[in-house]
Amino acid sequence: MFRKIAILSIAGAFFAGCSTSMAPRYSRPEAPVTAAWPTGPAYKNYSSMTGEPAAELTWKRFIVNPQLQKLIGLALANNRDLRVAALNVEKSRAQFRIRRADLLPTVAAAGSGAVQRLPAAVSLSGQDMIARNYNLSLGLSSYEIDLFGRIQSLKDQALEQYLATEQAQRSVQISLVAEVANNYLSLAADRERLKLALETLESQQASYRLIQSRFTAGASSELDLRQAQTSVDAARVDVARYTTLVAQDGNLLTLVVGNQVPAELLPSGFAAVGTLRELPPGVPSDVLQRRPDVLQAELLLKAANANIGAARAAFFPRITLNTSIGTSSDQLTGLFSPGSLAWGFAPQFTLPIFDYGRNKAGLTAAERDRDIYLARYEKVIQNAFREVADALAQNGTVGEQLQAQQSLTEATSESYRLAQARYQGGVTSYLNVLDSQRSLYRAQQGLISVNLTRLSNQVTLFKVLGGE
Repeated sequence: MFRKIAILSIAGAFFAGCSTSMAPRYSRPEAPVTAAWPTGPAYKNYSSMTGEPAAELTWKRFIVNPQLQKLIGLALANNRDLRVAALNVEKSRAQFRIRRADLLPTVAAAGSGAVQRLPAAVSLSGQDMIARNYNLSLGLSSYEIDLFGRIQSLKDQALEQYLATEQAQRSVQISLVAEVANNYLSLAADRERLKLALETLESQQASYRLIQSRFTAGASSELDLRQAQTSVDAARVDVARYTTLVAQDGNLLTLVVGNQVPAELLPSGFAAVGTLRELPPGVPSDVLQRRPDVLQAELLLKAANANIGAARAAFFPRITLNTSIGTSSDQLTGLFSPGSLAWGFAPQFTLPIFDYGRNKAGLTAAERDRDIYLARYEKVIQNAFREVADALAQNGTVGEQLQAQQSLTEATSESYRLAQARYQGGVTSYLNVLDSQRSLYRAQQGLISVNLTRLSNQVTLFKVLGGE
């Protein structure tokens, strides 16, 4: 008998392994975007660019600044969002293993003992008695033979969801690398602005002292003195403002890194940042299908597709097995005596007949869920295409903008020099000097902003093109 039960259990597991999922056959949907990046005045001729694609380039090779590399390493080790993403991967892996385990029979050992006093009124012998019963068994409990692929479909769904969380972790990591780099660049830019504001304040204070002495000597008017004072006060305002921004940038960088940032890793200005690699964009079909957020959306679509198989299988019979074999005796010492063998075999067959549309509604819900994830997948691709196109548009024009801003800065610097010379020669008023100085200050601040835009755009390109 033990052999028969073992054969039935093995046969049940075999039939479960031979089950076929009833999920629809999956094929990747067509991408709802064009096969080429946009073209026009805002875009470079990227087709002639050569080099390593961003999707094959790690952040350590993209970012050459050693300080920033160490800072990103600290963030990858300490950032809490990335830690949560890694824990979600482990959780999803455990859920997949639970579903996978449902495909195989669970063999469990069980033991029980019962001692009961029976009064004479209910005893079969008509006398008071103490009844004892001891059992020890090994067998299967509520094992479903997956003939129609319900459990297989649920296992496939859990697998795709697990793989999706891995892609979500990759997406969080890439975003974290880009966020640390951009925060680092913002801190460098604000420190550069603060340095410029301090230099401007020092220069304006020197001019104010000179005009004050000229006013005392009667060589300058009170209007010149008050105009010089407004320039000093404006510079003081900017110094206070950029001092605040530098402190806030440092606080944000500490939050993103997840730990206190060592002072030696903080940038002193743009001169310490260095340059970043130029990245060829490749073709949309390759780039968009390798981005982790697109892969995650597709895996969730596959999971929803697999869930349809489980919903379809609910229309068919469900067979479960309960088997056990062991020993039973009224004495604990008799559990292993000859003749104490006990066994049980209890298959159960369930077929839905009248469920008032429950299974049909479940299938409809699963199909609509698949359609929702399909729309989300297409939306993710469209959004990814727009992100890359926007980054390419800015990359195509920022070089010309930088050249123009540098030329503007040089021109206003010369204009400021000439205005000072004319004022000292008595040809023009101090108002012209003040206007020229303000124009130069705006141009220098604009040059810092354009440099920040250029470097931030390269970081954004690395991110949106699927860098690792």
